[in-house]
Amino acid sequence: MKRRFASIWFPYLTTDWMSAQRPALRNIPFVFAAPIHGRMVIRAANPSAEAQGVTRGMVVADAKAFLPSLEVMDERQRLAEKLLKAIGLWCICFTPVVAVDEPDGLIMDISGCTHLWGGEREYLKHIVKRLKGRGYDIHMAIADTIGTAWAVARYSKVTPIIESGSQLDALLSLPSAALRLTEDSVERLHKLGLKTIGSFATMPRSALRRRFGDTLLLRLGQAIGYEEEFISTLKPIAPYEERLPCLEPICTDKGIEFALQKLLEALCRRLSNEGKGLREATLRCHRIDGKTEQISIGTSRATANVPHIFKLLALRISQIEPALGIELFVLEATKVEDADSIQEVMWSNKTGLEAMELAELLDRLKSKDSSCEIYRYLPDQHYWPERSIAVASSITEKLAIDWQIDRPRPTRLLATPELITVAAPIPDYPPMLFRYKGEVHPVKKADGPERIEREWWMDEGEHRDYYYVEDDKGRRYWLYRSGYYGDDHAHKWFLHGFFA
Repeated sequence: MKRRFASIWFPYLTTDWMSAQRPALRNIPFVFAAPIHGRMVIRAANPSAEAQGVTRGMVVADAKAFLPSLEVMDERQRLAEKLLKAIGLWCICFTPVVAVDEPDGLIMDISGCTHLWGGEREYLKHIVKRLKGRGYDIHMAIADTIGTAWAVARYSKVTPIIESGSQLDALLSLPSAALRLTEDSVERLHKLGLKTIGSFATMPRSALRRRFGDTLLLRLGQAIGYEEEFISTLKPIAPYEERLPCLEPICTDKGIEFALQKLLEALCRRLSNEGKGLREATLRCHRIDGKTEQISIGTSRATANVPHIFKLLALRISQIEPALGIELFVLEATKVEDADSIQEVMWSNKTGLEAMELAELLDRLKSKDSSCEIYRYLPDQHYWPERSIAVASSITEKLAIDWQIDRPRPTRLLATPELITVAAPIPDYPPMLFRYKGEVHPVKKADGPERIEREWWMDEGEHRDYYYVEDDKGRRYWLYRSGYYGDDHAHKWFLHGFFA
């Protein structure tokens, strides 16, 4: 795929922003100024000030001398940088590859994106219209290279879209400064009468290198296309992402569902072809007012099943506030894992934890109630009951050791043992009855004790003597006495679990 780049230039970035904040300033000449070597120097001027001869770098006192009505404001630290970053993040709705081009521009890799808006011309017109609607005066150009797009956006008065392979023709009439050269290099070129790129572009490279070094050749090569140039994106590129722009803003749940279905079909087709499935997904809805709504879901195992994922996301569509309308939908698989192929699952006839139906059921339960937490426990290599189980990382995680089955263990183990009152005849005998939460439980059957020593290398404390007891209603419990009988321990009994 042929790479295409767009360059956006904001000639009045900070002053346009101030005019948007204070509309009364739109027709008033004003500047931002900062102290330099003891003098207030103009750092940015709005169009009204420039029209009356005020320029960047001029001393404020000199400007006020011929324009007394000039309004002067202190320059805000890093304002341009913050504005470019904010606008760049907004531009990610048009392409995932956006980079800040300080001090007053953005660079976008638009390869493979423009067809979603009906072609490069419509793409450019849409972005320019949106940014001008926010109050910014902008110039934008599209070309095969960053260098040509940058030059055309700032210096060309003709078409802003350069046909593929026509970089040199577009550059010939532009001034030498359009190659992003230093002021010193431009001044040296002008002294030799080389004021346009065309006046030296076809000169021998050896001659240019002797006079101007490698920088000039590098910039020229980058602009024409025989030198590579890379940009540092504002956000990492998502490896699994699908986009769907809208011809008209979407405001209804039905419209969102339709967009979601289209995105899922494209994303899951790609995941299936690569033998992968998603574990987490996020749907971002970019509204026409610049704000973004999003919903996210997770799955118990990697899946590319469109109907299942659609149901999970559809349960949360009510959380999306479309306001005046959504203009772009972006679906990203934020976590992806290898998955069984459809054919293998079809013939495996797996049941239990391996069954896809179980994983999908758990996903639906969690999606319906955000407070729902579902855990699977595996045995851990500890005898101490609280440490003998661990939470599994996934529903399909394999056992590292087997469950202990030589001694009975409760189906439900309390996270913290609860103190109970017990009546026991003599030491080492099981209790005759116990009181738990105000209810008395006469013991009809009992077995024990089973002594479990504390793991001394992990913590200190007393051992436990466990008993398996059944009350008069057939309910079974796991009780223990902490430590030995004595004055301090005679009544320290605890309930630690329940048997099925």
